[in-house]
Amino acid sequence: MHEVAICEALLGQLVALAGQHGWSRLVRVWVRLGLLSGVVPEALEFAFTALSAGTPAEGAELVLETEPGHFACAVCGELELASFDFACPLCGGPLQLLRAGRDLLLCEVEPILS
Repeated sequence: MHEVAICEALLGQLVALAGQHGWSRLVRVWVRLGLLSGVVPEALEFAFTALSAGTPAEGAELVLETEPGHFACAVCGELELASFDFACPLCGGPLQLLRAGRDLLLCEVEPILS
């Protein structure tokens, strides 16, 4: 489960940010996952809960947002979809993947300001 290693890196960033800005606790953390990142959201959430204990992120809400992929359907044209699929949700025809992100990006952090 590579989500554990990803979560360790994410928590490293969060601990560094908290130290730089003097934040004692974090309330919410927003992360954007590219459609082709290979990250299983549920596994990342589980790892975050388990590994954040004892860090400023302990108890923080992890908000995951999937960056949609851009697909093309010969009948319907270009579409943005949040999940990888082989059939057009509008007409059922075959889809061609045009582009989709592989990134995992820390977008925003909401600290408790004291």
